[in-house]
Amino acid sequence: MGGTSKLLLSAAAAVLAGTMPALAAWQPQKPIEFVATAGPGGGTDNLARAVQNIITKYKLTEQPIVVVNKGGGSGAEGYVYGKASAGDPYKVIFGTSNAWQQPLVSKVAFNYTDLTPIAAMAQDEFLLWVKQDAPYKTAGDYLKAAASGEFKMGGAQSKDTDEVLTRMIEKAGHVKLTYIPFKSGAETAVQLAGGHLDSHVNNPSESLGQWRGGTQRPLCVFSPKRLAPGAKVTATEGWGDVPTCVEQGLDITQYEQPRTVWLPGKVTPEQAAYYVDLMKKVQATTEWKDYIEKTSQVDTFLTGAEFDKFIKEDLEHVKQVAGEQGWLVK
Repeated sequence: MGGTSKLLLSAAAAVLAGTMPALAAWQPQKPIEFVATAGPGGGTDNLARAVQNIITKYKLTEQPIVVVNKGGGSGAEGYVYGKASAGDPYKVIFGTSNAWQQPLVSKVAFNYTDLTPIAAMAQDEFLLWVKQDAPYKTAGDYLKAAASGEFKMGGAQSKDTDEVLTRMIEKAGHVKLTYIPFKSGAETAVQLAGGHLDSHVNNPSESLGQWRGGTQRPLCVFSPKRLAPGAKVTATEGWGDVPTCVEQGLDITQYEQPRTVWLPGKVTPEQAAYYVDLMKKVQATTEWKDYIEKTSQVDTFLTGAEFDKFIKEDLEHVKQVAGEQGWLVK
C-alpha cells in the first residue's frame, strides 16, 4: 500500500474515532444489596431504606435494591461482611462512625481501611429521652434523681456512640448509670416504653413514633442550639421546642453522629465514583429534604479528602473518651 493511501486511512480512522462516543462510565449490571449495620427500625436502617425508596422512585438505577440487616456484634457483622466482599461493587454498607470507632475499642475482624468510603450524608442529633410519665421535667431533675439511685440507660450497641455519650453524661453530671445495649435504637425505645429502662439517648428518628404516641418524651438535645422547628410531632410540641442540654444544666454542648456510606475494599475508582454521584442525586430530591426534616438531622455531604479528615479528627476525640473508660484495644 502506498504512503498516500496509508495517510488517508489514518485520517479516516481519526475522524471515526472522533465521532465515536467515549466509553460509558461504570453502571451496575445486577441487583444491589444495601447492608444496614444495625437492626430494623434504627437510624442506620432508616437511612438505608430512605435512600432505597428515593432511588427506586426516581429510577436512579435500573437495578433492583434490597436492604438487609447485619447488626450483630454492634454492627461489626455488616462491616466484616463488607470486608469479605472485597472488589464487589454490589454491596453498599450503611453505618455510622462505628466503622472507625469499633476497631479502636473492640477486637473486631475489620478496620475502616478495609472499606472504600463513599460519603457521610448527614449528622444525626442525640436527645436524652425518658418515659412520658417520668417525674423529671428537665435534665437537671433527671441528674438529681440519677445521683440518688441506680438508673438504667439504654442504647444501641456497646462501646459505640450511644455508650460513649452515656459515659460523657456520667462525667458531666457526676452520676453513675447502668448502660444496657440493644441491637438498635428502635428496640431501645420499646424497652423504655415498657418501663424496663429509665432513659435512653436515641436519635430523633428512632423515637419519633413513641413521642408522637405518648409513651416517651425528650428532655433535651445535645446541640449548641435548639433544633429547627419543623412540623409539630405531638399536638403541642415539635423538635424546636426541645431545650438544649446545656440550658438544663447538663454541660455537653454538642454530640452528633454521622450517617455514612461505604463500599467494600478493592473496588475500582469508577465504581466508587458511581455511588458518590448516586448519593448526590439522592440528596438533591425533595424526598431527601423531607427525610432530613422529619428526622431532625443536619444535611451534609462529605466525601474524598473532607471525609477522611473528619474521620481522623473524630478518632482523636473517641480515643480520649475510650482511654478514660479503659476500652482501647491493646
